[in-house]
Amino acid sequence: MNRLMKKGLAWLVRIGMDPADDDEIRLQKSLLTVCAFPFAFAGAAWAVTYILLGEVLAGIIPLSYAFISLFSIVHFGLTRRYHFFRFSQLTLILLLPFLLMMALGGFVNGSAVILWALICPLGALLFGDPSYAIRWLLAFMGLVVLSGFLQPFVGFTNNLSPGTIIFFFVVNLIAVGSLIFLMVFYFVGRKNWFQEKSETLLLNILPKEIVSILKNEPQTIADYFEGASILFADLVNFTPLSVTMTPIELVELLNEVFSHFDLLVEKHGLEKIKTIGDCYMVASGVPRPRSDHAQVLTTMALEMRDYVNHHEFCGRKLSFRIGLNSGPVVAGVIGRKKFSYDLWGDAVNTASRMESHGEEGSIQITRATYELIKDDFVCEPHGSLKVKGKGEMEVWFVTKKGGLS
Repeated sequence: MNRLMKKGLAWLVRIGMDPADDDEIRLQKSLLTVCAFPFAFAGAAWAVTYILLGEVLAGIIPLSYAFISLFSIVHFGLTRRYHFFRFSQLTLILLLPFLLMMALGGFVNGSAVILWALICPLGALLFGDPSYAIRWLLAFMGLVVLSGFLQPFVGFTNNLSPGTIIFFFVVNLIAVGSLIFLMVFYFVGRKNWFQEKSETLLLNILPKEIVSILKNEPQTIADYFEGASILFADLVNFTPLSVTMTPIELVELLNEVFSHFDLLVEKHGLEKIKTIGDCYMVASGVPRPRSDHAQVLTTMALEMRDYVNHHEFCGRKLSFRIGLNSGPVVAGVIGRKKFSYDLWGDAVNTASRMESHGEEGSIQITRATYELIKDDFVCEPHGSLKVKGKGEMEVWFVTKKGGLS
């Protein structure tokens, strides 16, 4: 039964949906459709109840509402005309309680049934924008005032006993209060789901600390970190490889490799900065400073190398050049649209040179990184490199975890 109800609800929320709808419009459409169906059936139930109690005219009014409302839903499903659907539903919800109250003899004899019209401005607020809802609130207030003026002319008795009138008072108060709560509850729940979805996407782009800052007070974000380590990894012979593969195969291959690298980043609490084509960039010590930034990033580098060496990707063996360097960096967010968290500084440029001047399957590091990790990893001296803008630089290859080299 629970599974059947879920399927039915899923079918309801898809009525009138358009692929071009944004998340907010989808939410408004689904909420209005989910509310319209039970309101229509509730109208039919009220109609039967009043007719059985001898109030035929009072029964015809909610019965008419039920048929017109169901027709409106069908029309919406066929035409996707949301604005007409919203207007028709809100008009019905506003007028039905007023007409029903008039048919029953006013405020008291009608058991304050006009309270149901309060759902109209609330629904307009949930299904549209605030300015749209204000007009419906004014319309509701106008009907209440009009009801007060008409009360002396419709204050006749009906076929309902005093006990039945009181019973309907209780039902109306509880039902309207419950429906208002459920509408808000559903809207807030769906709104939170969309917000969580959006925040998850944002967290895939920016560190959570940066997301928190941007959410609270948009500002220029730039921080200086005295100690950090940067890793660049680049796929060897990528250009010749790309010629032999279809675009889909190439993207699937890179996705398989980089997705595993992402898992390693998460495992070690590091920060993925970006991918540029077949190049992968990771930082340690930003935006969360840590004293072991070099050690943990070197551990990840070894795991990256071993993973690539022991796996085939789309039936192919791959090899990466990996370069590391440590030092001070500046980190921040750039851009107004499609912004990104990035790093700048000599330490970053040197880490990139370690990768580009490295050897296939190697993890090449500078002296700055070597001094930080030499007690925890086996590092083999590899002479010196002539690096543009830096001159001759000593480099080492990291081979494995261990003691002093």
